[in-house]
Amino acid sequence: MNQNYKACMTPCYIVQEAALQHNLEILKGVSERTGCKILLAQKAFSMFAEYPMIGKYLSGTTASGLYEARLGREEMGGEVHVFMPAYPEAQFDELLTISDHIVFNSFSQWRKYRGRVMEAKAAGREISCGLRINPEYAEVETDIYNPCAPGSRLGITCDAFCPDELEGIDGLHFHALCEQGAEVLERVLAAARERFGEWFGRMKWINFGGGHHITKPDYNIPVLERCVKQIQEAYNVQVYLEPGEAVALDAGVLVAQVLDIVDNGIKTAILDTSAACHMPDVLEMPYRPPLSYDAAEGVLTAAGRAGEQAYTYRLGGPTCLAGDIIGDYSFDHELQPGERLVFGDMAIYSMVKNNTFNGMPLPAIYRETPEGELILVKQFGYRDFKERLS
Repeated sequence: MNQNYKACMTPCYIVQEAALQHNLEILKGVSERTGCKILLAQKAFSMFAEYPMIGKYLSGTTASGLYEARLGREEMGGEVHVFMPAYPEAQFDELLTISDHIVFNSFSQWRKYRGRVMEAKAAGREISCGLRINPEYAEVETDIYNPCAPGSRLGITCDAFCPDELEGIDGLHFHALCEQGAEVLERVLAAARERFGEWFGRMKWINFGGGHHITKPDYNIPVLERCVKQIQEAYNVQVYLEPGEAVALDAGVLVAQVLDIVDNGIKTAILDTSAACHMPDVLEMPYRPPLSYDAAEGVLTAAGRAGEQAYTYRLGGPTCLAGDIIGDYSFDHELQPGERLVFGDMAIYSMVKNNTFNGMPLPAIYRETPEGELILVKQFGYRDFKERLS
């Protein structure tokens, strides 16, 4: 364990810059070998204190709305791409001033805003517009994360495609992956080409969306690169990838402290961090985060599943939600109040989804430099809770 983890306030997120840089170097290598452009999907990771580093490796950001688009423009620069299932009227003019690519989810949205786009272009604004297509093929097992599930509101299906309305459209975008490998991308791409390939050649760019687990150790990068090159060479287009998770995968931890131990038939350690508030994917996915503890002085040991090590505890949060449970873990010793636990892979989605239910304070945020120094980036207080609602 980094000895500084014993002194930092808890709960806290710590983004480990050495791991972040490692991921970015992998992504930059893909970009350099293929010529594709890779963007940060801010919906997964929007800690802009790290944007100066990320901007050295990636071509820009993608946004799911106005605020993310503004953040990408203000804090990283590069290209700013935005996609929303439908654009609020009151936000669209501002999006025109800060976005480089605007992707529309339907032809009705394109018809509604096409005139305003053309006016902005006539005034000198360089904007590239695209359409999101639905290849109607995905291998995502959990429907809530499957953008191509039957009846999905995301993307235009082949039956609804209007090729006679493509004037002014420069690109096509699809997103059908969720934490998946390049072999799945190959099959999704085959489905997309079967349904929409005749229009690929009319485009300037094709965006493969996100969900690519590129920085996972067993990811097949040569297959990804082959997919990119095939499309670029076959249709003379620029390929974009917009990973979020792959950028900060395994590049952050959440440090928590044991507050109490209760035993109502199950030994439960109550922590100062909450699944519901600070790691909501634990309940939503559901997801079991890796956990380490300081078994020997300064040495992190991986906690086991229930029964694997000598002492098993259910880990729960301090909120009133009965289901605020992180999971059952086992340790080589009996836990005591005051001990610190380190949850892994907490940079992605956890930070952007956290909330203040029950008035829970948000975790502080630290940067951990490659040399191991912890730098406090943000500490939250009462006003952050109070001013959210009035």
